[in-house]
Amino acid sequence: MFARSSEKRSSRWLLPREHGAYAEVILPLVTVFFLGKPTLASCGLSLAILAGFLAHEPRQILLGARGGALQRELRGRARAQGALLLTASSAAAAFGLCRADALVVVAAAGLLPALALLLGLTLAGRSKSLLGETLVALVLAFAAVPVALAAGLSPPAALRSALAWSAVFGLGTATVHALLARKKRGVFAPSFAVMGMGMGVISGAVFWWTGGAPRGALPDNFREIGRLGIQDFPVLEQLPWSVVILLVIGIGAILLMRASFGRRLMAVGDNESAARLSGVKVENMRTIAFVLSGLSAAVAGILLGGFAGVSAQGGQGLEFQAITAVVLGGVVLGGGRGTVLAAMAGALTLEALFTLLNLYGVSGALEDTVQGIIIIAAVAFASYRLRGAR
Repeated sequence: MFARSSEKRSSRWLLPREHGAYAEVILPLVTVFFLGKPTLASCGLSLAILAGFLAHEPRQILLGARGGALQRELRGRARAQGALLLTASSAAAAFGLCRADALVVVAAAGLLPALALLLGLTLAGRSKSLLGETLVALVLAFAAVPVALAAGLSPPAALRSALAWSAVFGLGTATVHALLARKKRGVFAPSFAVMGMGMGVISGAVFWWTGGAPRGALPDNFREIGRLGIQDFPVLEQLPWSVVILLVIGIGAILLMRASFGRRLMAVGDNESAARLSGVKVENMRTIAFVLSGLSAAVAGILLGGFAGVSAQGGQGLEFQAITAVVLGGVVLGGGRGTVLAAMAGALTLEALFTLLNLYGVSGALEDTVQGIIIIAAVAFASYRLRGAR
């Protein structure tokens, strides 16, 4: 059995194990080809980057970074695959540079010192450190600069793209390291603090990237999601797609919260230590909760984009409204209390309240004040009940 397992493992293609690095390689290149025009030079340089990235795993095995046993077992396979990929990378780079202008060659040469430093960190066994992974993120982001120049982008546009992706990758790398370090110590940053910091960073990046003005336009078939619906619906004549999606997500969320998953999720929110002692995998539940939250935010963004179109300020302030709505629906900010149905009712009540204020001629600038009063009152009431329970 062990022989068959060893033979199967040694015969497969050796791919990099750092899954986040795939995004760090692909996303900048996709951005370049989205903004520019594919040329022979840009395609050749892109193939060189991809082949060089795929050669990372054979290099790690040959250097012993994957362990001595795996090095002895896969040395021949890693040597052959690494030689093939490095040859392909060199040939593709030479092809691309021969068809590019001098500026592209200079930009590609500027990456050599960073590559040399990265190789030194790998030989020293520091490639998994925060410095090593951050440097990898920066190199992969700026590796797309020569490709961007070869694809017809101006130098400022190429640098903006590289800086934006390097900021995203660097922030993501630092966040992952911080979360892993805190997980080992059993300490996590408050979710509201992380949300506030992340929202500020992303909003600032979007404003810097767009200059405060909308760019591009959404296709008509995409905008139909937010503007149209099911035609010839009884009584209503048209049932908006947003209402259909609301009903589907609402019913799914109610069924999910009534299942064992929902009970475990409520237990984690109510008392994390007690949930962990009862056998609940707290970290997994926390991760799934944030994934579901992000998925819901993505659906809301699609509906909002379809309804309002492209805008740098689209959806601004909806985070505060979402918090106010769930608080108004009886959800406790500390976790462990509340239902999906009550949160949906809170959102409808808040929207009805804003509509009523608008009908009475109250300034829309007071909406934030009303939301703040609601949250303060809800927090005070929850604190009063908690103190009474004790």
